[in-house]
Amino acid sequence: MTLPVHAHRAAYFSMEIALKSEIPTYAGGLGVLSGDTLRSAADEGLPIVGITLLYRKGYFEQHLDGQGNQWETPSSWNPESVLEPTDIRISIPMDGRKVAVRAWRYPIQGFGGHFVPVYFLDTALPENSPFDQSLTDYLYGGDDYYRLCQEIVLGIGGVEVLNALGYSHISTYHMNEGHAALLTVAVLEAHLAREKTKEPTEEDLEFVRRRCAFTTHTPVPAGTNRFPRALIGRVLGEERLGLLEKLGAIRDDVLNLTFLGIRGSHYVNGVAMQHGEVSRSMFPDYPIHAITNGVHATTWTSPPFQELFDKHIPEWRRDNLYLRYAIGIPIPEIQNAHAQARRALIAEIERATGVRLDENVMTVGFARRAATYKRADFLFSDADRLKSIVKNVGPFQVIYSGKAHPQDDPGKEMIRKIFAEIAALKDVIRIVYVPNYDMRWGLLISSGSDLWLNTPHRPFEASGTSGMKAALNGVPSLSVPDGWWREGHVEGATGWDIGEDEVPATPTEEADSLYRKLAKTILPTFYQKKDAYAQVMRLTIALNGSFFNTQRMVAQYAMNAYFSGNQRLPAQQANAGPPQRQ
Repeated sequence: MTLPVHAHRAAYFSMEIALKSEIPTYAGGLGVLSGDTLRSAADEGLPIVGITLLYRKGYFEQHLDGQGNQWETPSSWNPESVLEPTDIRISIPMDGRKVAVRAWRYPIQGFGGHFVPVYFLDTALPENSPFDQSLTDYLYGGDDYYRLCQEIVLGIGGVEVLNALGYSHISTYHMNEGHAALLTVAVLEAHLAREKTKEPTEEDLEFVRRRCAFTTHTPVPAGTNRFPRALIGRVLGEERLGLLEKLGAIRDDVLNLTFLGIRGSHYVNGVAMQHGEVSRSMFPDYPIHAITNGVHATTWTSPPFQELFDKHIPEWRRDNLYLRYAIGIPIPEIQNAHAQARRALIAEIERATGVRLDENVMTVGFARRAATYKRADFLFSDADRLKSIVKNVGPFQVIYSGKAHPQDDPGKEMIRKIFAEIAALKDVIRIVYVPNYDMRWGLLISSGSDLWLNTPHRPFEASGTSGMKAALNGVPSLSVPDGWWREGHVEGATGWDIGEDEVPATPTEEADSLYRKLAKTILPTFYQKKDAYAQVMRLTIALNGSFFNTQRMVAQYAMNAYFSGNQRLPAQQANAGPPQRQ
C-alpha cells in the first residue's frame, strides 16, 4: 500500500493508541480516545499521521483469584503479524549512548477509503543494549528513568522518524497529554539547524508554538508528569536541558511535561467544558480552551444498533449528527435491538466467567480503569439500603470490569473490595467481575447493560468516555455530574444525576441520591413502564450519541488547532521551508 506522505499536515502523538483488542498497547481511556480520534480523521479524509510506541509485552494480562487479588503477566501478541514493517531506522542520543529506533505502520482505513497511518516506534533492535531494547516492552512501566527514556523515544524520536519517513512539512504537532511534550525540543532543534544557530530567540520559540497543539487530560496538579532537573540533564544532555530552560519549562529544578506542552503550544485545550475551567484554574496565565471528548460512533455501536441505524438513518455513518433522528425510530425496535445486545453480553459473560446472569433483571454496568477516584465500590456505601431496594422495589444485577495498574496498590484494593461485596451480597444481588477489560469487553458491556453507572470523585474525572459508548447504544447513565456528564445530562431524558446541586455533594448526600433514584425512579420505570424507559433510551441516542462522538470532536480540532491559519505559514513559505531570520 502506497501512502502519500506529502499530504499529511498534522501529526498526532500519544503514549497509547488503541486500534483493536489484538494490539494490546493501551491501558484505558487515553488510548481509546487516541484510536477513535484517528479513526474519525480517516473517515473525514484529514491529512494526519499518528505516532505512538510499540509495547511488545503490552499493558498486561490481568489475573484475579476468588478474593479479587490481581496479578499480571505479559500480553501475548506478535507485532510482526499485525503491523507493517518499514525500513526506517533513527538513532537518539540518550545518557551518553545511542538508542536505535525503528518504525512499524498500521494503516487505518476510513469510511470513504482514506488511509491514516499510525507509526509504532520500537527499540527491540540487536544493536541496542538489553535495557534499551526493553524501552518499548511495557506501557507505563518502570521507574522515572525508564519512563523518561520512553518519553524521549516518543517525543524526540517520533519527530525524527517523521522526518525520515518524508513528512517534512508538518504544520501541527498535536501532543495528546504531556508524555509527548519533548517533541517541542525536537521541533526547535530542527528549526535552529535550518537557521544555522544554537541560540534560540523569542522568534524561534514562537515558531515552535505555531506548530504545536496540546491537549491536557489532567484535572489535578499532582497528576502532571514531572522529572528532576538533574535527571533531565543526565539523560538529555546539557544542550537540550538548556533548550528546555529557554522554553521556560523547568521551575524549581523540575521539568513539568504538562507545563512544557502548554508553554510550547499555540493552542491548548482541556477535554470537557468543566475540565477547561479546572485547567484554567491550574494554569491561570495561559488561555486554555475546551474540546469535549467523543467516541468513534461506528466502532462503539453494537451490531444490532448498527443494523437498526442503517435501516432508519442510512446517513449516520457518514454524518453522526444524523443520529439526532433516532428520535423517530419506533420504540419496539429500540427494545428489540437492545435485547439482542443484552443477550450477546450475557452469553459472553457466562462463557468467560461461568456466571449466568438473568436477561429479565436490570443490568447495571461499571467498566473502566480500576483507579480509586472512580470509586467502583461507591454503589455499596450502604449495603442494607441496597438490600431493601431489591426486596421492596425490584432486583438488579451488576457487571464490573477494569484493570488496576500493576503499581497501584489502592486500585488493587478497590478490586478486592468489589469481590468482598460479591460474596457478601450473593444471595441478594448477582455481581460479576469480568477480568482483562479491553476494547471487546468495552463494547459488549456498554451496549448490553441497561444502566451505566459512573461515580467519580469530583472533579477528578477530566472527561470520561465510557458513558458516551453506552449512549450510542441507548443505555442511559446514572452519574455524578463530573467530566462530560455535566454537558450530557438531561434529567430523565439521557439519564439521571447523582447529587443534583452545582456544588459538589458530600459522599453521604451522593449515596442518598443514588439509592433514591434507583428506588423511586429508575427501577420502577424499568419494570413497570417499559415503554417510558425505552423512550429514555431513544433520547439518549438522539441527544448524546449525536454529539459526543469523535467526528464532531475532530472537526473542532481541525478548525481550532490544526488548520485554523493561526499556526500555519503562507503556502509559499510552507513549501519553501521555515521563514528566514530577520
